[in-house]
Amino acid sequence: MPLPFEKIMPNLYLIGIDAQNLSQSAREILGHSTCVFCTERLRQMLCDFPGEIMPISPLSEALLRMAISLERGDIAVLASGDPLFFGIGRTLLQRFGKERVVIRPALSSMQLAFSHCREPWEDAAFLSLHGRGDKDILPTLLRQKKLFLLTDQKHQPQSIAAEISRGLTGLGIPNHDCQIMVAENLGLTGERITHGSPEQVEKQHFSDLNVMILRLLVKEERTQTIGPLGLQESEIQHSRGLITKDEVRAAILHRLRLPTTGVFWDIGAGSGSISCEAARLCPGLTVYAIERHDSEQANILANRKTFRLANLHLIPGLAPEALRNLPAPDRVFIGGSGGQLPTIVETVSTRLNAHGIIILSAVTESTRQMAPGLFHQHGLQVEIATISVSRETYPPLASRTITLNPITLITGSK
Repeated sequence: MPLPFEKIMPNLYLIGIDAQNLSQSAREILGHSTCVFCTERLRQMLCDFPGEIMPISPLSEALLRMAISLERGDIAVLASGDPLFFGIGRTLLQRFGKERVVIRPALSSMQLAFSHCREPWEDAAFLSLHGRGDKDILPTLLRQKKLFLLTDQKHQPQSIAAEISRGLTGLGIPNHDCQIMVAENLGLTGERITHGSPEQVEKQHFSDLNVMILRLLVKEERTQTIGPLGLQESEIQHSRGLITKDEVRAAILHRLRLPTTGVFWDIGAGSGSISCEAARLCPGLTVYAIERHDSEQANILANRKTFRLANLHLIPGLAPEALRNLPAPDRVFIGGSGGQLPTIVETVSTRLNAHGIIILSAVTESTRQMAPGLFHQHGLQVEIATISVSRETYPPLASRTITLNPITLITGSK
């Protein structure tokens, strides 16, 4: 392979590997490299390499050695598949700059898995579990219907399948409506493709080198085909008309400025209309609906099942006691306080993450008067807006003209 014309400084060549042997172009690069960095698994390909072979982990030490080695000449880094697909490529580009890193990708594990499973991937979502803690996989799958997973030693197919199986059961979705494909040892000896439902996959064992494809086979209902915002009152199960009205709900969600990930508390959630819309808007957001009344708890669970909201969790009880074991919130909505507003505001404002937002909807005059002072007392920046809504039809019908009680929204920003 010809070297870049008039090359002034040594290059770092990042070479993707998708087979058990080096390609001819990779061998040509190694021919003018002073050293190679790779994993132990790829080291066996370098038995005839005359230069120094260095480990790629721990990464911090490897990056330092790469910088020193680059002062002496070209170096090579071997990586699996396409290094720019959840790989080391981003790190090397940030560390050494685009002008010094030359990338020669191979087919990624994602491409190999989808081709082996004969499954198109342009409509898939992608999620890497490598060293990133626990991930709530089901909300993304429910939203995208097709999901590619890069697993790691902590997150293996059998445990992921068990988690998916439990989640589907909780939402009333038959287990066989989810198909899991596990691709092991792609391009290597022992390559294997396994198909099955979550219940079938959780009973099996797999090699550490694997990726997964999850596909949800469910018939769409009207509430799943509409966009993430715009549920109507008639579509949300509620009691005796006790529900945050559509227009007010839209204003609350707008002022909350929901993050794509994080934690949202819906205190005094009622039927869970705010929780449902928030969970639909942001599948990566963990939503906790805190409600003390049994009838409303039943409504929340029914709505969670109807809209298949795996990221919505019911917390039975009365705030602030019910908040004690919840993770700190990024956003909070207070729809009801059960007479505990001062202690709720104190608890919430203390635990609210930096740049967090609290919104309270006030129906009574006493709450309108009390809440702004409480918010200000606890160091929040306060804004107040009152919403008046009237509904009518055309042609006008007196029986179809409705004027709703004004609602005051008090917003506190940390």
